[in-house]
Amino acid sequence: MTDIFKVSPLIRITLLLLYIALTAPLPFLSNFTHSSVPASWLSVGLVVGFIFLYGALSDRVILDEQGITLTYPQWFPKFIRKGWSLAWADIKALKPRTTGQGGIVYYFVSKSSDQAYLLPMRVVGFARLVQQVEAKTGIDTRDVRPLAQPWMYLILLVFTLLLLLMDSWTIYTAQTLIQIGNH
Repeated sequence: MTDIFKVSPLIRITLLLLYIALTAPLPFLSNFTHSSVPASWLSVGLVVGFIFLYGALSDRVILDEQGITLTYPQWFPKFIRKGWSLAWADIKALKPRTTGQGGIVYYFVSKSSDQAYLLPMRVVGFARLVQQVEAKTGIDTRDVRPLAQPWMYLILLVFTLLLLLMDSWTIYTAQTLIQIGNH
């Protein structure tokens, strides 16, 4: 039996839209301010950045009888992010760590190498994933909760959409002023 867990669409869409909202005006503002960095270079760089972000948000967690595996798409460069695989029998513990913002993340600790592997928390069906980890390893996972709740991403999505509205106004204004200046 194999179970595949993908990144939540809410998280993926929110983060991709946030990237667009934060970067889309830059080429237009570059033209408007006559920046030394051409808008075409910025545009190419931003598209490449979007592709890398999309790839980073395309990870999958695969649970099967042998263990747990985190994979990225084949096209995604391994030097940016590479996956990992851990056999159920090789999992010694699930250790919590506090983040810089005060949240808690969890790491699998390997018996054979004492390496730590981050428990993917942005997946759809996180509670089911954690239940299966407990069933396969015997590790108590009652206290394991996702780092961010869906409502947090909904709030971020709303503010991102507002930012996109402001971006549209900024781009429209920059384009209009450039056209007026060319006449």
